[in-house]
Order: sequence, then structure tokens, then C-alpha cells
Amino acid sequence: MEVKNIVSYNLKFIFMQKFEFTLLVFFFSILVKAQVSSSYVISFENAVHHEASIQATFTDLQSDKVVFRMARSSPGRYAIHEFAKNVYNVKVTDSQGKVLETTRPNPYVWNVSGHDGTIRVRYTLFANHGDGTYAQVDETHAHLNMPATFMYVPELSENEMQVTFKVREDLNWKVATQLKHLEGTTYHAKNLQYFMDSPTEIANYSLRSFQVEDQTITLVLHDDAASEADINTYFNYIKKVVLQQKAVFGELPTYDYGEYTFLACYMPNANGDGMEHRNSTYVVSTRSLANGGIDQNIGTVSHEFFHCWNVERIRPKTLEPFNFEEANMSGELWFAEGFTSYYDDLTLCRAGVISQAKYITGLTGTFNYVWDSPGRNYFNPIEMSYQAPFVDAAKSVDETNRENTFISYYSYGSMLGLALDLSLREKNLNLDDYMKLVWQTYGKTQTYYTIDNLNQTLNEYAGKDFGNRFFNNYIYNSEMPDFKKLFKTVGVLLSQDTTKVAFGAFVRHGKIMSNPKNNSTAYKAGLQKGDKLLKIGNTELTDDTNLKDLLNTYKVNDKVEVVFDRFGKTKTTKLTLLADTSYTISLVEADKKPLDKKLKANRENWLGKK
Repeated sequence: MEVKNIVSYNLKFIFMQKFEFTLLVFFFSILVKAQVSSSYVISFENAVHHEASIQATFTDLQSDKVVFRMARSSPGRYAIHEFAKNVYNVKVTDSQGKVLETTRPNPYVWNVSGHDGTIRVRYTLFANHGDGTYAQVDETHAHLNMPATFMYVPELSENEMQVTFKVREDLNWKVATQLKHLEGTTYHAKNLQYFMDSPTEIANYSLRSFQVEDQTITLVLHDDAASEADINTYFNYIKKVVLQQKAVFGELPTYDYGEYTFLACYMPNANGDGMEHRNSTYVVSTRSLANGGIDQNIGTVSHEFFHCWNVERIRPKTLEPFNFEEANMSGELWFAEGFTSYYDDLTLCRAGVISQAKYITGLTGTFNYVWDSPGRNYFNPIEMSYQAPFVDAAKSVDETNRENTFISYYSYGSMLGLALDLSLREKNLNLDDYMKLVWQTYGKTQTYYTIDNLNQTLNEYAGKDFGNRFFNNYIYNSEMPDFKKLFKTVGVLLSQDTTKVAFGAFVRHGKIMSNPKNNSTAYKAGLQKGDKLLKIGNTELTDDTNLKDLLNTYKVNDKVEVVFDRFGKTKTTKLTLLADTSYTISLVEADKKPLDKKLKANRENWLGKK
């Protein structure tokens, strides 16, 4: 064949390939549109006043009376959030533009009838709380959590959905989301569950990505103050976190579209938060990378990425299907959130982002909060998990006694993860391999688990006696593991100084700001939240008085008079000073003690790079 003919043939072949591909995309687009029964267009003309304009079109409606509504809960949250309060200017028509009347059976639902199989709903959303739960619209970004933004029709929840974002081109906005991209700024979700689980950041953001085998890990960063050097340093930290957590499970999950995205919004108008989703996470802070955020924000990144295994795919049966209309209660949060919390700082240590000494001393605050709390007298870790709808960013105006009755399932679970890991290491096992087994059994197969499943898997991995003992003592009951013994195996010291005294309540400028801890010095003296301390012994208190230093001029069991103000009246009571029962955690070397080779090896196996 002549060169001229070869070139002509190749050009025709290339043209036909491109033509066929264009046709394929065209027909796929038509097919998707034909199957979509919920579609949205959202625009931001009045962003300066935090408003978004939304038009929703719902088709293929079979019921004469159609219900459309706002959600009351959001994936990754367990409490009620009344998103409907920020919706107004609601107008409803049929496909021909005929106005339809609506009724309101409750504050978050609209009923409409007399439609022609289609309804179009136009409304305005006010959005000015940029975190992982709510939405924020201003001239820096459109920060959208879907349940806080979009109305939906429950009867269409299994059908496909589509959204078009009319971005502010004058502000150089771009769209970042885990939704499937169709064309332009139009995106697709296979059903309501996936749509609601797909937060979206629309801003003039920076982008970084890297490949792990055949998948892409992407950082979308909205941070106007960060330099290119800041971004590169931070992204290198993220790479290390990703690879260390991959080592725990042996592999990355298979992301639905081959990509996982960190939606990082570090702006002064944002609110600190982190929220996990199936193929992405919202990590939000007021702290720019240029102002300490590189070190301060990476912990949230570590926590949320671990969730792409633990809770997104290794998923409690109690959270399926996620209920957008009510609070979502689960007894497994000590594992889903708590074990994730154990691994967030552990990952940073293994990745070399923080030192082993910093990691160990950093355990102290959480350790004391959990094990020095009266809360274990009231609830075990399962029951603490049940409290999530009351504490997970939930709002209330009445006083509670959380200081005495509640321990965060994040903190409690992280300490249980620590105890289980060190206990397994005594048997030449480890928590990483247990998590691998849970992943292979439940996460990779998308089989929802129960607490009993976790117990049985531990029995399989470490033996029936070990597994049952751990669950009976520490999960179904609230016993404290022998941490002194466990820490000793990795060259870590756990100590108490019971010669010092403790007051038992948080005090600021002489005013008691928290409920006194049960059976503490303050509690037994009959003091309560709101009391203003005026005088202890012969010392009159001022705003500058250091209460801890003052009390430690006395000895344990000393009795001292305290004068205080309650409701405008001056009162007197006696303090019997009780010992400070808090713990200190440190490396053996910090106490100038030698560390033998075996302990050093044990510690390195625990905290070293994987």
C-alpha cells in the first residue's frame, strides 16, 4: 500500500474511532437522562448573602400525593440536624408550569397532589456553616453537604439522580466531588444513598494527586493562604498516611470510580470538622497550612482516611440502610469511630510525621479522660455508643451531667484499641492483622457486621478464651485493662503521683465551669457548677489565682475552709482534699532508665514504619 493511501486509511480509522466514541458518549448521556428521575440545578447568584437557588425536577411519580422533604440526618453523623430550617421561597409546579398547592404535615415535609407525573420545586437555601454536616455559600466557595442542601422524594430513593452546578465563573470556581462526572458541571449518582454521601466543594482550589497501583488519591485544597511549598509538604504527609494505612489492611479499598478525594477546606470562614464518605472526605479547619495547619490538620486527614475501610466498608449492620429521617443509633461506634481514633495518631507516628516520644506522651490526655472518669459506672462501651444521637454535634439548651455519665466512644474506643493491640502483641499477634481479618471477612465482601461478629472474629484470630475474655471484660462490661503491665512490654511507663491533690471540677477565674466529678473534692464539699470561689483557707482568690498551685500547698486529706458565692449569697463549706488520681505516660528513657533490646524491638514493631 502506498504511503499516501496508508495515511489516508489511518486518518479514516482515527476519525471513525472518534466518531464512534462520540456516539457512545451521546447515547450513554441520553440513557442516563432517561433513567434519572431526580435532577437538580443549583446556582449561586446571591452568594455574597449566603444564598443558593435550587431547582429540583422529580419525574416518574406514581403516587397521587407526593412527599418531598429535607433530610434530618447526614452520613457520618448520628444525631438529628434540622436542615429544613434554612429552606424558604418554596414554589411547586407540574411539568407544564401549573402551580401546585402544598401542605405541611410537619416542619421538614411537603405534600403535593394534582401533578402530571412530574413536579418541579424551586427554593432558596441559606447556607453559612461550612463543616462536614452543613453547607456554606459565599464568594469564596460553595461548600455543600448534600443532606443540608437538596430536597428529595423518598419514593424515588432507588432511582438515579443528576445535579448541575452553575458555577461562578467570575470567581474561577471548579467542582470537586465523588459523584460521577457526566459533562460540563453535571454529575450523576446511582441512587439517593450515594447522592447524599457525596459532599461537594466548589471553589478556586489547588489540586494534587498520586497513583497507588491502579487508583488515584487526590487532594483538593481550598486554602487561599497556602503556598505551593506548603501544599507540597502537606501532600507528602498525606501520601505517607495513605501508605501506612494501606499497610494495616494490606490493600486499598476498590473506590467506585477509581479515585479517593480529600476535600480539604482550610479557610477562616469555615468550621473545624472531618466527615468520612465512601470515596471522599471533607476535612475542614479555620487553620491555613500557612499558619500551623500542616501539623495541626493532618490528624483529621489520618482519622478520616482510615474510615474508608472502617465504617464505610467495614460497616455496622445497625447503620444500614442509613436513615435520613431519624437519628441513627449504633452500639458499634466504639469500634467504628474508636478504633479509627486509635489508628489516627498511631499512623502519624508510623509515618514519621510525629515522633514516638510525642505519640506516647500524647496518649496521656485521652487515657485520663477515659480511665479516670465516673462514666464507666453507668455505661459500657456499647451503651456509650448509643449516646451518639445526643452528643454528635447535637444541640440542646438544657443542662446535662455528661461529665459524670458519658465517655466519648471515640476516646473510649481508642483506649480499647490500644489495650487490644498491646494484649495481642504479648501473644506475638497484633491489631493490624485482626483488622485485616475483619476487612477480608466483612469489609471487602460488604457484609454488615454485628458486635458478636467482631467477637467471633477475634476468637478466630487469637483464640476463644482470649477473644471472649476481652469482650466480656471490656466491651460488655467496663473493666480497666492492666495498662501498667501492657505498657511495660513496650518500654513505656505509666505512673501516678498521689501525693498531689485534685479539686475535681474545671474552674476559670474562680468560677466552677463544669459539674464536679462524682466523689471528688469539690463534689463531696457540695460545690456545684456556677459557684464562684472567693476564698480558700486564708487566701482570697483573684482572676489570676492558680487554683492547682494553691491547693498543692496543702496535703492529701487536709481539711480547708472555702468561701464561695452561689446565686448572689455568700456561703461556706469544708474541702477535704483528695488525691490526684490522674496518670502520666512516658517512655522508659525519659526517666533515665535503660531500654533493653527486646523492649526496643517490641516498641519498634508497634510504632515503626510498616
